[in-house]
Order: sequence, then C-alpha cells, then structure tokens
Amino acid sequence: MKSLIAHARSFAAHVADSERAESFRALQAGQSPEALFITCSDSRVVPSLITGARPGELFELRTAGNIVPEYGGGRPMGETATIEYAVRVLGVRDIVVCGHSHCGAISALVQGDDLSAAPAVRDWLATQTTGAPFDAGRAGLADLADAVQRHAVAQLDRLRTYPCVRERIEEGLLSLHAWYYEVHTGAVRAYRPGGGSRTFGPL
Repeated sequence: MKSLIAHARSFAAHVADSERAESFRALQAGQSPEALFITCSDSRVVPSLITGARPGELFELRTAGNIVPEYGGGRPMGETATIEYAVRVLGVRDIVVCGHSHCGAISALVQGDDLSAAPAVRDWLATQTTGAPFDAGRAGLADLADAVQRHAVAQLDRLRTYPCVRERIEEGLLSLHAWYYEVHTGAVRAYRPGGGSRTFGPL
C-alpha cells in the first residue's frame, strides 16, 4: 500500500509537469467517453492498459465475472444505473463486454466450487448466471476459455433486454461487442457471430 500512497501523493505534480497537463485540465469541462467497457473486477484486467484509453475516453463497469445483471428485479442496482447513464446520458456508441482467461468467478461456476465461505459471491453468481454456458458447465464442460467466451456473449443478450440499449440499437446508434482477454499473453480476441457458432478471433 505504501507504494500506492506515494504515487498518489506525487501524481498531481507529475500531471502538472507532463505533456498531458492541458488534457487533464480539459477534464473539468466534462466527459465524453467513446465506449462503455464492462469487465471483471479482477486486478489483472486493466481496461485503459488494454485499450490505450486516456482519461475521459472509457466509461467502466466492473463486476465479479463481468456479469450484466438482469434488468429490473424490483430494486435499484448500481450496475443497471451505470449502463443506463452511459447510454442515455453520455451517449456511448459502443459497449464492450470483456471476459478474461483464468477467471475465478467463471471457473467456480464451471467446476461447481463450494462458495459457502463467500456467501455474497455465491449468491451473486447463482442469481445472475443461469442457463448456457453454465448448464453445460455443470454437465462437464472442461474448457474454461470456452466457458468465459460463451458467458461474455450471453451478457450481450442480457444487455439487449435493457430498454435504453434496445432503443439505441434499433436507432443504429449503438453496437455491442464481446471480447476475450488473455491475462498471461495480453492477446485480445473478439466475438465473430456467424453460422450459429460462437467464434472469437483477432480484433
């Protein structure tokens, strides 16, 4: 923690002395991100590092297992509010759902791990992830990468149930994307729909 604190203490001076000082000052006028990036809370996944986004260019939503919760549900949810704000207020033109290799949340679901010691995690995963790919996973799906990719695609289907997302898609103002990031190589693959198969290839 000491190194993080030291960096935070010196950050303002670093910004003031950098070539990007003017771009930081411009941030006080507001934000206009290009995309909403939905990914896992895993510390090995750093959206700005992966995409090269600068401050103000990427709106982020991070959840355990990069899960998009069901719309509605009878109570306000921060995740739902974040998606709605990105689409209706900020007017993002793209939403990326990015799964990643070595994902503990998806691994736990595929392998049927005992999460009784982490009941909040257990309940979040149980109530927000139903059907494919996890029915298949419980039946013996061994390939975690495939499960993560299928899960990312399933989140696109979940997003399409959000009124704000559906409306923007129908107006031709919003596109959805599923990505898969390998934490050990830095490789990024994108979902290529076609032929009824779930195929991920180079960006």
